[in-house]
Amino acid sequence: MNHKGLSLLEILVVILIVGILAGIAVPVYTNYMVRARRADAKTVLEQVRAAQEMWRAERGSYATDGGASAEVRLQNTMGAPVTTVGDYTWAFTVKTATAFTARATPSTARQASDGWLSIDNNGVKTDSNGYTYPDPRCKWSK
Repeated sequence: MNHKGLSLLEILVVILIVGILAGIAVPVYTNYMVRARRADAKTVLEQVRAAQEMWRAERGSYATDGGASAEVRLQNTMGAPVTTVGDYTWAFTVKTATAFTARATPSTARQASDGWLSIDNNGVKTDSNGYTYPDPRCKWSK
C-alpha cells in the first residue's frame, strides 16, 4: 500500500511538542517584556534625581511643595519627565529641603505585578521587595 500524508498519531505528537515549546516560551517572553518596560522606571528616577540635584545646586535645597508641587516645579524648570512615562507613574514619597525619595509605581495592568522602584537623594536604589542595589535580587540589577 502507498500511504501519503500524516497519521493521526504523528499530528498529535507535533501538537504536543508545539504545546510544550509554547508553555516554556510564553512565560519567558512575558518576563522579558516586564523587565524591558522596567527600564522606563529606572530612566525616569535617574532623571528626577538629576533634576533635584540641579535644583539644589542652584537654590541650596531640594525642590519641595511651594506654589506648585515639587514634581511640576522640576518639570518646568529642570526638565524632569512628566509624571507618567510608559507603564510607570513617578512621585515623591519624601520631599524636604534636605532629602527626597522618588518612587516609580506601575500604572498599567501589564506591569502591576512588577512592583515599585525608588531612589533617594543619596542615590540609594530600592525595590518593592525590600532589596537595595547592587544586591542581585534587586530589580534595579535586572
